[in-house]
Amino acid sequence: MNAHGAASMKQTETKKKYMGIDQFDQFSDDHQKFKIDKRKMVDSQYSIPMGIFFSVFFSVVYYLLTSWREKIRNSTPLHAVTMTEMAAIVTFLASCVYLLGFFGMSFVQATPEEEEEEEEDIVKSDVESVKQVVLKEVETIVSSQEDEEVIQAVVSGKTPSYSLESKLGDCKHAAFIRRVALERITGKSLDGLPLEGLDYESILGQCCEMPVGYVQIPVGIAGPLLLDGKEFSVPMATTEGCLVASTNRGFKAIHVSGGATSILLKDGMTRAPVVRFATARRAADLKFFLEEPLNFKTIASVFNKSSRFGRLQTVRCAIAGKNLYIRFTCSTGDAMGMNMVSKGVQNVLEYLQADFPDMDVIGISGNYCSDKKPAAVNWIEGRGKSVVCEAIIPEEVVKKVLKTDVASLVELNMLKNLTGSAMAGALGGFNAHASNIVSAVYLATGQDPAQNVESSHCITMMEAVNDGRDLHVSVTMPSIEVGTVGGGTQLASQSACLNLLGVKGANKDSPGGNARQLAKVVAASVLAGELSLMSAIAAGQLVNSHMKYNRSNKDASAKP
Repeated sequence: MNAHGAASMKQTETKKKYMGIDQFDQFSDDHQKFKIDKRKMVDSQYSIPMGIFFSVFFSVVYYLLTSWREKIRNSTPLHAVTMTEMAAIVTFLASCVYLLGFFGMSFVQATPEEEEEEEEDIVKSDVESVKQVVLKEVETIVSSQEDEEVIQAVVSGKTPSYSLESKLGDCKHAAFIRRVALERITGKSLDGLPLEGLDYESILGQCCEMPVGYVQIPVGIAGPLLLDGKEFSVPMATTEGCLVASTNRGFKAIHVSGGATSILLKDGMTRAPVVRFATARRAADLKFFLEEPLNFKTIASVFNKSSRFGRLQTVRCAIAGKNLYIRFTCSTGDAMGMNMVSKGVQNVLEYLQADFPDMDVIGISGNYCSDKKPAAVNWIEGRGKSVVCEAIIPEEVVKKVLKTDVASLVELNMLKNLTGSAMAGALGGFNAHASNIVSAVYLATGQDPAQNVESSHCITMMEAVNDGRDLHVSVTMPSIEVGTVGGGTQLASQSACLNLLGVKGANKDSPGGNARQLAKVVAASVLAGELSLMSAIAAGQLVNSHMKYNRSNKDASAKP
């Protein structure tokens, strides 16, 4: 055995001896004799195993620190020593004497040879390692006691749950404390709701308050989508079986047909405050003032000061008695833009107050915007990105990929998506299931899922072309509200999905380009979903498909 191997084995032996490990490797007789002779005096005079010594030593130190901390809290004099504390102090001093004697004897027994000096260093290093382990255990105990105090304070109401992040300075620790407190308050277990694996710092102040974990939503990939000559792999977060598979089939039909084409019609986010006057006449005066073209330039200048990217496009007004609803529309770059447009509107209202001091601002939003609600104003005028996406599917693809025929699809679309929706009094709902695809892509890419309401406004059109042989299919979506910066788009998982689409963050070359591209991808994905679902219904495959992909008997929450 070479010198390096011998040193390695001696180091392992020493570590095992002084860290209290039971199993020892067997060395040669000469080496074992050397170890016994070297430590004979120390072992005879100081025979207490090091593991037991350090456990006693640090237990005494921990007891004394805890006791003194309680005295400080209760304003008790430190010199008022109890019998237990006196015993602990004596034990502590005795331990110090033992420790000095042990290492002093080891120093006396040391020889000048290089190997002995090396082994002495190893012993010291191992002792330090044991000290660190014990200290860590003590810190864990202290930390657990402190956590218990905070938990009790939250449960009793002394510490508000929402203040834990600022109080503790650790977002993940705050989520843990809040979670335990919630379980005690409700008596319900949160087993199954993950805590580990989320960067809680990244959601602070922008995504979610008072977190106790996160919900897992599977992300599937459909594609490739061939759109405007480029291919995209589209992430979809959903718990509905068959949705990704169905959309994927639509992508296949579009791809082999030469791809889809998209057109961006409008790009402008809206906000509509409501203001009130003493009379309808005064409300009308402001309406005429705002809609006067000569005044628009001044108003736009005031609005645009709020942001580098927010640019006022139009102002539309509606009167209800003496109340005036003012709908501002502006470009917002790659952000979805709700905060941006609200800030600009606030600037304009403050400016108008000088000329209309009798104007009473009731609310920055008067629902004439309209956000997260089905509204005809969005269906007619648009909100966010207005997109049309179309494709021509040859007869052969309709038969082989979609398993139906052109005439059946055209007839079904007319009776279901158009006539049926009209009979139901639908508002922007002239489609088969646009909301399904919009929601899945929104969740995957960090969009506001509540804006699925107006973003899913869609009319699906199908028409036989080329002498009735081929199918022209299109979707028109006037209010797709998306962004690639801000909000949930900055979280790691959602950011990764945006990166997959090539639209992560702000577009430096063309501000707003990434958000517009994402809106086109959403519309094209809806086109594929409409095409596939309508084909499944026309071919009588809908029930069988869902029975196959959406009827598992497995209970994921059941513990093995």
